[in-house]
Amino acid sequence: MPFSKEPTAAGMAVRTALILFLFVVAFTTVLASMHALTAPAIQASAAEEEMRMIKETLPQALYDNDLLKDAKELPATAEIGQDQPSKVYLATLQGKPSAIVLQVVAPDGYSGKIRMLVAIRSNGELAGVRVTQHKETPGLGDYIDPKKDKNKTRPWISQFDGLSFAKRTEKDWAVKKDGGQFDANAGATVTPRAVVKAVRKALRWAEANREQLLANSK
Repeated sequence: MPFSKEPTAAGMAVRTALILFLFVVAFTTVLASMHALTAPAIQASAAEEEMRMIKETLPQALYDNDLLKDAKELPATAEIGQDQPSKVYLATLQGKPSAIVLQVVAPDGYSGKIRMLVAIRSNGELAGVRVTQHKETPGLGDYIDPKKDKNKTRPWISQFDGLSFAKRTEKDWAVKKDGGQFDANAGATVTPRAVVKAVRKALRWAEANREQLLANSK
């Protein structure tokens, strides 16, 4: 009567390893296929959200080009709070430079970094400012975001619209508690103080680099 051979420990280990290998290959293939199918939709959604935020800072009447296509990369720039490369969106109207939109970071928010888009017209005036990401205290410091601001007719962030250094002196670029011209909710001045400071620095940096920035948009 023939004896049945029991699988050896080494044989079982090889079989288990082979099964795991085949499983990993199959799983990786499925993930790669899913990524290939969903990546275009994800990229399109991200571009749509990016453009939506830009439109909130820069009126459509100021440009007729594709801002996403004409965006340039800036190196890490401390003056706008960026310790990593960022984008600058270059706006043109009828072939002439009309504005830029900067990705700006206020590093000293109450709960961390506050990320913003700052749009500046070619004449040095602010076209608009929007907060894109923050961790400020809900119901207290988050009024910097117009979606959270209880004042819907004149959101806090709209104070920047149309301002420039020709209309505000250097000392005016502070919250009223610090002797400046910007309103701030009582008990929540750290957040707006950080935003005002970051916008002022960004506007000053853009002014100093105006010719180079606008030349890139031609």
